[in-house]
Amino acid sequence: MVMNFYDQIAENKKMTYFLFGAFFLLIGTLAFLFSYLLGGFNIYGLTYFTIFGILIILFAVISYFSCDSIVAAVSGAKEVSKEEYKQLYNIVEELSLAGGVPMPKIFVINDSAINAFATGRDPSHAIICITTGSLNRLNRDEVQGVIAHELSHIKNYDVRTMTFATVLVGVAVLLSDMLLRFTIFSGGRGSDSRDNKLFIPILIIAIILAALTPLIANLIKLSISRKREFMADASAVELTRNPLGLASALEKISNDDEPLEAANKATAHLYISDPLKNSKGLWFKSMFSTHPPLEERINALKGIKN
Repeated sequence: MVMNFYDQIAENKKMTYFLFGAFFLLIGTLAFLFSYLLGGFNIYGLTYFTIFGILIILFAVISYFSCDSIVAAVSGAKEVSKEEYKQLYNIVEELSLAGGVPMPKIFVINDSAINAFATGRDPSHAIICITTGSLNRLNRDEVQGVIAHELSHIKNYDVRTMTFATVLVGVAVLLSDMLLRFTIFSGGRGSDSRDNKLFIPILIIAIILAALTPLIANLIKLSISRKREFMADASAVELTRNPLGLASALEKISNDDEPLEAANKATAHLYISDPLKNSKGLWFKSMFSTHPPLEERINALKGIKN
């Protein structure tokens, strides 16, 4: 059964709710263990667990409304004007009109690697970011294909799911690291004998969670289905009517061995292609890649008839 674009959008929204539930369960467990290690003391009648819960909720709300600017800042991206990048601005404007989505803000990363990403909580609050390397090394048709791909992620609500994954993974990893460090350095000195007796099992749980959280983060990123990249490629062709433009851009990206310096493991899944160049030629790393092989995407694009 072939999933249409509207089914994909609905599936992406469901994935957002799943990510929220899975991450808050993990974060809640970490917060509970952390509060237990602190001895269960109250501050003005509030338990540490309650305080952690309030802080996490506040962080999630703030992240929801400012996720685009957070990711842009972490990536070293700068917003640009039409006067600075007239051709880029015109391409984004034309494709936004063709796709029926609000025009996103345009950011540029000063890096010679070829790459781009989109992020934001919804089509009305989204940004598109592209590297200077893409603008300098790709022709207009190729840049248009890349921008169309990223606009498709916005239109299909992929950006919401991908951005939530980035923010929530960061919270979970931070809490697990704090839990592990606190457990080790506390030396089992709890508020009473019960805490001391439970130090070893709590330490074991902390170590397991600290080890598993990065793996869970990768699995969450994998849950942002590889099919979405194919869907975004197909949607890009629908916008540009030029499959060879994007295919040519992906070929140049495939031949580009330069990693993107501003990228990191938390944001890598947002890009059009793996910016860290980790999986190239390594089958065991390719298994955990958030992107399908570029060769498969290029072949799929070349198989589309105009």
